[in-house]
Formats: sequence, structure tokens, C-alpha cells
Amino acid sequence: MTYPISYQLYSSRNFPPLFAQFPELKAFGYDAIEPWLPAYEADPKAFRTALDDAGLKCHCFHMPLKGLVEEPQRFIDIALTMGATIMIPPYVAAEERGTTADYWRKLGAQLSEGAEQAAEHGLKVAWHNHDFEFFALADGSRPIDHIFGGGGDTVWFEIDCGWIARAGADPAAELKRFAERIIAIQMKDMAPKGTTTEDGWAATGDGIIDWEKFVPLFRETKAEHIVTEHDNPADWRRFARRSIEHIKALGL
Repeated sequence: MTYPISYQLYSSRNFPPLFAQFPELKAFGYDAIEPWLPAYEADPKAFRTALDDAGLKCHCFHMPLKGLVEEPQRFIDIALTMGATIMIPPYVAAEERGTTADYWRKLGAQLSEGAEQAAEHGLKVAWHNHDFEFFALADGSRPIDHIFGGGGDTVWFEIDCGWIARAGADPAAELKRFAERIIAIQMKDMAPKGTTTEDGWAATGDGIIDWEKFVPLFRETKAEHIVTEHDNPADWRRFARRSIEHIKALGL
């Protein structure tokens, strides 16, 4: 099978106007846009119109955890307007992160509560990882395991392989561990250690991650689509084109 491929719009945040990129991304072969806040916040309807005009979809979008907890209906309405089916809180600021298992289990429970409300509208909630979820706490346990332990079966996972690699963990092991929970796969690539240009990231296929090895593992997950992302590309077009070409060459 082949997967719909989304472009994480955060990759292009330094190259406005963003809507003007949509026809080019469609021409490169992308099926969808995965937006981040605030790209869609000012006018979700206009965002949807720009997607429709370019022939693109929005399968999922990133949103604040605080938004899911304090304004769930607002973001549910945004999801429905944009045509998204998956709401994804992706981050906790460093100054807000707890250091105990209880903190991370509570975060998982907040995701679950949001997922319960989202489900009433046919939507799902997923967590997106960075590196900090894979750093051991004082007791040796990991935040990522507590998040999903506290969240239960209703909380899905958009796995970011690049951040897992940067944390020193093994993406292959995590793909296996969370196979039944993974709903989207972000194929973020990492440049060789010590690289400082582009914040140490690379276009998918130009970095150190052996994606071919992961393809069979991808197919064992519940993933519905693939996502490309680069946190700070010097050239968004080169990143976007190179990444999708590599993904398609892998048969994904």
C-alpha cells in the first residue's frame, strides 16, 4: 500500500506567504498539509479554501495542549472546518514540564479527556513527540510511556522518528513498541552528529536515518499517512521535493 503524504507547514514558517506554496506542494506530489498554530488560527475557513483550491487535504493539525484542555470545542470546530480528523498536541514548553511520572500520567489523562469529546464529532486525538519524552526520569521510567499509560487506548501517536533518534533512542524499537497506537509517521531526518547548519536536520533521505530498514515496521503500525518535516530548512522547496521523492522511492 501507499500512504497519503502530508507536508508539515511549520517547515515553511520562515518563507511566507504560506498559501502561495500550496499549488507547488501539490505539484511536488503532496496530498495534504499538516498545519501548526498559528497558520490556521486567524481564519480556518480561508485556510480550508486555500487547500481546496490547490487540491490538498488536511488530515491532521497541530494545536496547543492547553487548547485541548481549556477550549476543546473551539479546536473541534477548527478541525471540522479544515476537514481534519486528527487533533495533535505536540509539545510542552520546558518551563512547564514536570519531572515525575504522575505529571506525565496526568498529561495523558488530559489527552484522553479531550479524545472523549473529540470522538463525539468523529475526531481522534494523538500526541506528537519531541526528544524530551524519551529521556529517563529520576526513577528510570520514561515520560512517553506514562503519557500513553495515563491516556489509555483512546490516545493515538504521531511518531516523529527524527526526534527519537536525536534523543539517542531507537526509532525501530519505538515503532514496534507503539505499533497499535501509531496513526501517523513523521519521517524527519537528522544530519550527522556535529552538523550545525539547518539546526542539524536534513531532508528525508539526506540524513543518517536508514528509512529503508523502517519500511516493514511502518506497515505493521496503524498509520494512516506519512508526514515530512524539517525544523529549519534553508530552502523549503528543496526540502519538500527531495523528501517526497525519497519517500515515494521507498514505495510508501
